Amino acid sequence: MSNVLEIRGLVAGYEGVPVVRDLDLSVAEGEVLALLGPNGAGKTTTLQTISGLLPAIDGSIEVLGAAPTARFPHKVARRGVGHVTEDRSLFFDLTAHQNLRLGARGRRRQRLALERVLGLFPELEDLLDRKAGLLSGGQQQMLALARALVAEPRLLLVDEMSLGLAPIIVQRLLPMVRAIADDTGAGVVLVEQHLSMALEVADTVCVLVHGEVAAHGPAEDLRDRDLLAATYLS
Repeated sequence: MSNVLEIRGLVAGYEGVPVVRDLDLSVAEGEVLALLGPNGAGKTTTLQTISGLLPAIDGSIEVLGAAPTARFPHKVARRGVGHVTEDRSLFFDLTAHQNLRLGARGRRRQRLALERVLGLFPELEDLLDRKAGLLSGGQQQMLALARALVAEPRLLLVDEMSLGLAPIIVQRLLPMVRAIADDTGAGVVLVEQHLSMALEVADTVCVLVHGEVAAHGPAEDLRDRDLLAATYLS
């Protein structure tokens, strides 16, 4: 099983000011890595640097065998990276179907990818003709995930999927991340605030505190420890 993401000694931030320091990470095909930590720890900064929205200050990133092209995220996306941002970035005046079509590649692949995505998210089938702005928060998040998937990514970045959603909705959505990795073989980096739920779907966990790694290892080794709770109080 090959790695779809390799990060070594990453220093990342804004206008030369580091937010993340000396980060080492790797994600294999079909692996879910949960990137956890308190607000301001550098999780979103890390995802934005992986997808090319931000340039790395130092260190190296290899995404699907090549370095991301900073400031040209569309080139990173074409290589096979899907990025679901925390604001979902949907076109609210377009229908769910139109949003999905924007993420697909080629007419034939578009049809096949749409069929595959609706298999993962059957609830969307009855919502395809509804404008994205009229969907509930949970439905919008489902649509954002589905739109990323119709492009058939090999690496999927998901930022704060549960933001603004009721816990009962999160309990339905987070297992879909596990299903995506298992069914498509994509590697997934999941930024999430719901610790216990994230640990249930993740293979590996990395906890960032003040931009540095406070814990990193298999999810099963961290589920029954007080370390995660302690790091959030650091």
